[in-house]
Amino acid sequence: MLKYALFARLEAKPGKEGDVAKFLQTGLELATREAGTPVWFALKLGPTTFGIFDAFADEAGRQAHLTGPIAQALMAQAPTLFSKPPSIERLDVLGAKIPA
Repeated sequence: MLKYALFARLEAKPGKEGDVAKFLQTGLELATREAGTPVWFALKLGPTTFGIFDAFADEAGRQAHLTGPIAQALMAQAPTLFSKPPSIERLDVLGAKIPA
């Protein structure tokens, strides 16, 4: 069962919206390589606002993700792509319906 999650809110710099979308699409490939990250979504919340939602079975999976290649790439690209640092929230999953 998924018990832990992360939600990152990303605000694109003016004119960088397309670059942010492409960056997030490449994140999917990296997420599929993370055995401890069974659920990963890249989201467009508005014209300049994007997000990443991912969920984990245990804290170890969440910690591995926070120090893994997606997080490293996100922080490396942050000054170029985002108008402010990414806001990353730790969440507890209360319930989930996902395909088996």
